[in-house]
Amino acid sequence: MIDGPAGAALAGAALGFSSGISPGPLLALVIVQTLGYSVREGVKVAAAPLLTDVPIVAAALGLTLAASGHPALLAGLTLFGAAFLAKCAWDSLRFAAPDEERPTQLPHSLRKGMLANFLNPSPYLFWGAVGAPLLAQCWAVGRGTAAAFLTGFYVCLVGSKVLVAWLTGRLGPVMGSRGYVWLMRAMGLLLLACAALFVRDAWRLLTP
Repeated sequence: MIDGPAGAALAGAALGFSSGISPGPLLALVIVQTLGYSVREGVKVAAAPLLTDVPIVAAALGLTLAASGHPALLAGLTLFGAAFLAKCAWDSLRFAAPDEERPTQLPHSLRKGMLANFLNPSPYLFWGAVGAPLLAQCWAVGRGTAAAFLTGFYVCLVGSKVLVAWLTGRLGPVMGSRGYVWLMRAMGLLLLACAALFVRDAWRLLTP
């Protein structure tokens, strides 16, 4: 599915951007801290995954590499990833504008963001089911390809949340806007396409 750094960076960017704009505790905290304090505080929350994801990624990648000699097990993990992406796609396609959040005064933005990310099951599910298998594929191609995937992912994951913080600071909450709703639905279609590619990869593992 990935045959070089350019494709890896593109895949990472697409998944990172989709994850970055998806409603969840970290994105909500970005908006809350921006409204309660400043854009700078929202950016601190957005940067939390850069500090919390290393052990999550390492553990998920180790599990995936351990399964690499067992095609049926790896196919099962890949299908689990497809199911996870399909669920995310379904949530995005049926996304509706939420009620406006009431800002709360939460100090220590970076610490709050790190706690929110550690206690959020989404990063564990994503890296265990989707990110680690893709990263393993990239690593098999070359270290530069793996680095391109991680760079594309985290630039867009953090960058999209920084953009939400900036827009929130300039325009107020953006999660209820019509444009945001349509963007979420477009990302749902992209996630469905990714899920289909995962199913294809699982089929290839089961039918060598």
